[in-house]
Amino acid sequence: MVATMSTAKRKRAKAQLEVVIPEKLYFRIGEVSELAALPTYVLRFWETEFAQLKPTKSSTGQRMYRRKDVEYVMQIRKLLYEDGFTIAGAREKLKEQMRSHRAPVTSLRKESLDEKTTDDSAAANQGTLPFLAPVRVAPGREELRKLRQQLSAVLDLLN
Repeated sequence: MVATMSTAKRKRAKAQLEVVIPEKLYFRIGEVSELAALPTYVLRFWETEFAQLKPTKSSTGQRMYRRKDVEYVMQIRKLLYEDGFTIAGAREKLKEQMRSHRAPVTSLRKESLDEKTTDDSAAANQGTLPFLAPVRVAPGREELRKLRQQLSAVLDLLN
């Protein structure tokens, strides 16, 4: 009796393979295809669906993926094949992850800035254009004066 795996089990086993990305600057589409165990046409299609995936092209027109691109391919593959996301869902998940990895704008500001203005501008941006970073509020005259004093103190210490 020959034991056979169902198609779903084979796909799951194939998706769960641990992949080690070699230390290289650029990868050709065939190499990425082998690493991700995906046909090249799927990678080309994903380029149209996921803005994060932007391989450059060589002078001969060959797609050249950077390590970051290969990591995105692996992440997209995991979202679609292992986690069961749709393409639209995976696209949103990647956008969400990118937003969460950005440094919050409020951490770049002094605590004395008006937080209400900051919250309003961030909410407005997230409501209409979620892919944009929150707008930074320009410091007022008093904040600039304090900043100038602090910079002068640092210069004095360095001299």
